[in-house]
Amino acid sequence: MLDADLKTQLEAYLERVVRPIHVTASVDDGDKSRELLSLLDDLAALSGFITVEVRRDDAERKPSFALSSPGHDIDLRFAGLPMGHEFTSLVLALLQVGGHPSKAAAEIQQQVRQLDGEYRFETYYSLSCQNCPDVVQALNLMAVLNPNVHHVAIDGALFQEEVEARQVMSVPAVYLNGEPFEQGRMSLEQVLARLDTGAERRAAEEIAARPPFDVLVVGGGPAGAAAAIYAARKGIRTAVVSERFGGQVLDTMSIENFVSVPETEGPKMAAALEQHVRRYDVDVMDLQRAERLLPMGDDGLIALELASGASLKAKTVVLSTGARWRTMDVPGEAEYRNRGVAYCPHCDGPLFKGKRVAVIGGGNSGVEAAIDLAGIVRHVTLLEFEGGLRADEVLQRKLRSLGNVTVITSAQTTQVLGDGSRVEALVYTDRVGGDSHRVELDGVFVQIGLLPNTEWLRGAVELSPRGEIVVDDHGRTSVPGVFAAGDCTTVPYKQIVIAMGEGSRAALAAFDHLIRSSAPAARVASPEAA
Repeated sequence: MLDADLKTQLEAYLERVVRPIHVTASVDDGDKSRELLSLLDDLAALSGFITVEVRRDDAERKPSFALSSPGHDIDLRFAGLPMGHEFTSLVLALLQVGGHPSKAAAEIQQQVRQLDGEYRFETYYSLSCQNCPDVVQALNLMAVLNPNVHHVAIDGALFQEEVEARQVMSVPAVYLNGEPFEQGRMSLEQVLARLDTGAERRAAEEIAARPPFDVLVVGGGPAGAAAAIYAARKGIRTAVVSERFGGQVLDTMSIENFVSVPETEGPKMAAALEQHVRRYDVDVMDLQRAERLLPMGDDGLIALELASGASLKAKTVVLSTGARWRTMDVPGEAEYRNRGVAYCPHCDGPLFKGKRVAVIGGGNSGVEAAIDLAGIVRHVTLLEFEGGLRADEVLQRKLRSLGNVTVITSAQTTQVLGDGSRVEALVYTDRVGGDSHRVELDGVFVQIGLLPNTEWLRGAVELSPRGEIVVDDHGRTSVPGVFAAGDCTTVPYKQIVIAMGEGSRAALAAFDHLIRSSAPAARVASPEAA
């Protein structure tokens, strides 16, 4: 099941295990069960701590397997083969069940242990989903730390009857005690915030007590991370406040144009960004949404109000709030979001195996989505508003070579239709002839560009007609002391490498502003300051 290189790497990881791991496999006579048994045999051969018990007559999903350790009350199960993006989840689960400590913050682990009540989680994932592992790993760790937390991670593509019955059309999809809990990427902290109702209040109180910063970065994507690093290296008091650290990079499947890194995945890059930022004396406040920016007051400080009710102050601010997927804004889109309307073909594509879907958008993202989906679904209809596709020619050639893709140009999508629970069709207007057409399908993947996350800044800083923050060649905004960088600004070409450069420039400009202002920055000791 596992190749030689992977076995060598896994064997090295399993050397960290300090207590027995008991694997209970539930299988039948199917091919996937045989693959699972092969995988478990490989695992058992790599560590003397791992034993495998096979059951064929129990009521568990088949194939599936549970991980436990004698003397420890752990209820953690994988339904399916956790390969692809979920292989890391399997490795971490083995280590944690085997007694290797988690890297999660000690206070977060303690919060998990103190949860009262009974929590039975089920998570549906797809092997190609880059967002799913965060959820699976968070809930697995909770099951290891607290005997009242139970978790089963389910490969939705393998258990399609179950997915159909529950109408799961977007992953990760989490159920708690049999009821829908959440869809989409969630960190351990976010799960706890949902379960521990006092967590948000306590976090807001702690944030509000922080003294003013020299540089406050709003947003934790590539631009925000670069700004924080460059500011911190100057030895000044620096903080990052973000709704989710990593930003849009977390939703990026493959990155192949970041200079010096031939290929990586978005979640890996986001983790590396956060790790780099935390090497410095940076106060990182994650899971916090900014709501209002107030100009410099009589105290010479700029105020930032958060949705939690907390307020922060700083001498300078770098806005790097990024962008999000643009929506079609047509009837039915919001109603059927996550019920057939999707925005991540890599995550949700496997749930539409053998079905008919549409892709909206003929740029690189749309054409790439259509190509990927064509290998999974029965048929793809790509609709482009303009008279021709806008994607790179190499992508268009690949698209034209596929026999199960129909391309319709000059098509304006006007409505998404459904039966109340899931998508059934979409309606588009031919922009040349004016005729209206209905396309029968099961899913709609929207890929029509980005929208800057700047609505909350209207009236606070100058915005372009497209809602982008207007900046000059130093990253300065219309408000003294406020700078901006990345996809939320008027800087052209929304690319990771450009966002990082812009974030660095904004931080340097903020530092220059500080040393030239009447209130100099309060320097702190930093051996790495440059």
